[in-house]
Amino acid sequence: MAKIKPFNAIIYNPEKINGLSGVVCPPYDVISPQNQERYHTINPYNFIHILLSKDSPEQDKYQRAESYFKDWLKNKILIQDEKPAIYFYSQQYTIKGEKKTRFGFISLLHLGDKTASVLRHEHTRAEPKEDRLRLLKKVKANLSPIFALFLDKKRIIQRILLEYIKGKEPFVDVIDDEKINHKLWRVDARDTLDKIEDYMKDENIFLADGHHRYEVACAFRDEMKRKSGALTGEEDFNYILAYFTNMDPRGLTILPIHRLVNLGLRPDRETSMLDLKNYFHIEQVKEKHKFFFLMEKAGRIEHVLGMYADKKYWLLRLKNIKILDKLISDRIPEFRSLDVSILNYLILKSILKLDLDDKQNITFSPHPEELIARVNSDSSYIAFFLNPVKIEQIISISLNNEKMPTKSTYFYPKVLSGLVINKFDRLQRIN
Repeated sequence: MAKIKPFNAIIYNPEKINGLSGVVCPPYDVISPQNQERYHTINPYNFIHILLSKDSPEQDKYQRAESYFKDWLKNKILIQDEKPAIYFYSQQYTIKGEKKTRFGFISLLHLGDKTASVLRHEHTRAEPKEDRLRLLKKVKANLSPIFALFLDKKRIIQRILLEYIKGKEPFVDVIDDEKINHKLWRVDARDTLDKIEDYMKDENIFLADGHHRYEVACAFRDEMKRKSGALTGEEDFNYILAYFTNMDPRGLTILPIHRLVNLGLRPDRETSMLDLKNYFHIEQVKEKHKFFFLMEKAGRIEHVLGMYADKKYWLLRLKNIKILDKLISDRIPEFRSLDVSILNYLILKSILKLDLDDKQNITFSPHPEELIARVNSDSSYIAFFLNPVKIEQIISISLNNEKMPTKSTYFYPKVLSGLVINKFDRLQRIN
């Protein structure tokens, strides 16, 4: 069961901040180094100063984030809502020329225990978890929500929209750098909150985005349990800030995360590329637009990957999926049939002999143009493109207690950081 509850959000004070466009930012893990610098300079109260602070001669970045957070609260740049609420959230965006709206809500989610129905689908890495844990210990707050999906068997989101939101003005209405319109409403009537909490009890929760933050929250909870005395299960550290949306395909968009590989001047490069012909039917496509069109079309009925090398586009159509049975025999069939598994284990690991954790030579991006530009500027690079993972695959992987490879999914659009914060008001200080 999913146990949720309302909370008193920390928000930007509209009397101090005139419009949120200059102070909100994307989640920490999708902000490029270049954009970090930009967000640090556009406004002294941009949320980046807490979310991704910088070291200074006097303080490390975690202490500095804590100082910003305390100062902004003291000076009422950030204020706390008086009544606990669930925050209804809409995002209007355009993808491939199609206008979409995704609806959801933000509340607290109980972390439960190891048997709780929060189903995860993606592997995590130690480095970002250590970073986020150090920040959490300093600020003692959930700075941005995890992204959760649920089946919405009782049409909760539709009920909130029609019964409590329709016709009401949002208290947040902001357009971000990607021209996405974000709107937020408070739902704070006690009887309504009780209904929403009750509706969610029967829902399984599929964690779409925020796997590192979720695992960090669990680690923090476990540490606090060891340091605390009597526990009720309702302490602040037992909850995490979460954004919930249903699996309605009309508003849900999943993008692939592509790979950029640096092969350098390896003498076996040409031999490795020839080895692809043993496993793939290879077709060159001259035009970029046609290449991506054919890749998407073929991906509906077969396993196909895209490759860009030496300023040429190639479609790689897998000859026989059973080759993955030999390469990763210890994983379930649903895992072996993922396009990202084919890329990782057959091409990157088996043919190109790369370590899948090699951060120096394998980089990731959901934006094909970034990878194409890099290949054009340096012929030692090769870009590999993927079709998006299907929601049915995510559900199947999660229900089988399996996890996808790192960087398998990119849910779009992201939930803005800085809209609402969950501060641990009753948390004992950790030294």
